[in-house]
Amino acid sequence: MINNKVLAIILGGGQGSRLHPLTEERSKPAVPIAGKYRLVDIPISNCINSDIKRMFVLTQFNSASLNRHIKDTYHFSFFSSAFVDVLAAEQTPDNKGWFQGTADAVRQSMHHFVRHDFDYVLILSGDQLYQMDYELMVKAHKKSKAKISIATIPVNAKDAPDFGILKADENDVITSFVEKPDASQLPEWTSEVSDEMKGEGRNYLASMGIYIFNRDLLIELMNDDSTIDFGKEIIPQNIEKHKTLSYQYEGYWTDIGTIDSFFEANLRLTKDLPDFDLYDKSKRIYTRARMLPTTKVSGTTLNKTVVSEGCIISASKIEKSVIGIRSRIGDESNIINTYMMGSDYYQNLDDVSNPNINTLGIGGRCFIKNAILDKNCSIGDDVRINGGKHLEDTETDLYAIRDGIVVIKKDAVIPNGFVL
Repeated sequence: MINNKVLAIILGGGQGSRLHPLTEERSKPAVPIAGKYRLVDIPISNCINSDIKRMFVLTQFNSASLNRHIKDTYHFSFFSSAFVDVLAAEQTPDNKGWFQGTADAVRQSMHHFVRHDFDYVLILSGDQLYQMDYELMVKAHKKSKAKISIATIPVNAKDAPDFGILKADENDVITSFVEKPDASQLPEWTSEVSDEMKGEGRNYLASMGIYIFNRDLLIELMNDDSTIDFGKEIIPQNIEKHKTLSYQYEGYWTDIGTIDSFFEANLRLTKDLPDFDLYDKSKRIYTRARMLPTTKVSGTTLNKTVVSEGCIISASKIEKSVIGIRSRIGDESNIINTYMMGSDYYQNLDDVSNPNINTLGIGGRCFIKNAILDKNCSIGDDVRINGGKHLEDTETDLYAIRDGIVVIKKDAVIPNGFVL
């Protein structure tokens, strides 16, 4: 099978400063998403569903929780060659520094990759939300006899300046590339897309940061240590030297690089027909198997809300929100437009009834809107958090505000009567 010749490399990204404070104590791929998953589960699940089962995850910042999640989650048969390995930046006699960019991360880890038998390398990002069959992309790459393939997605004129934009000929071979073009350049960069995409004004092909390289070419390119990034250097420098295919994808895809995009991606899961379909058995998202009890709801009106396992909810109303595992929400509370990540553990009854111990979850008579509550938060009674554009960006020990979204930090204790 062709997929036995594919090795996947998932790039964990840098410090993740634009997702701060969610990345204060964890790497970007380890950030919880959709109530029960981690961001890294998305590309790993796409690989498994595409029958690609040899994966490396490259990371260097706060990698302990990511290591633990992968170790506890992805177990394959002893008689299989499948694996998911985390490679953190390491000092060796040849490499004494941190990863300087996406290509540099791959270069510094090449000695681990070349020990394996493969013909193609699939390079993925660890902070994107989408469902793609990589097998179709690999087949298109092989059929076209390309040396490099780039997954592309049609975007509109408003979004195009945020991406690397490509032009391809009638055979989907890329002829030119520009990184984050100015709006005045765009008329020269339209591409042939489907009628549906044209109808939506999505006439520009943007790089998704998903690449396939032939083994020999990747090894050759990694021998040049003057280049450190795929999108800014490797791709622009090589599309005229080596046949490069545009593999056009038209499904749902979003780059989760900021608090705003992360928040929006989670709340979109509450739609009646969400763009990212967690209910498609052929595109199942895998994560750590937890033996959690069912969720218990008492007297609560739920509207467009996703509730994970093991929750105890007595709220008055929860609307357009995602409630994570082991969440507790007290009587008469109203939760609107909120992503509550939940808790890593349950407190015993003695702790819950002890007035000197902060109770995990949300207390009674709270109003919380336009917020992200990180793991293990303790929100007291009568707390009012009303996020929105009227709030300026700021940061304290307990919370941060980004684009009007209030992010309560992991393990934060918000006192009774707190108002924001």
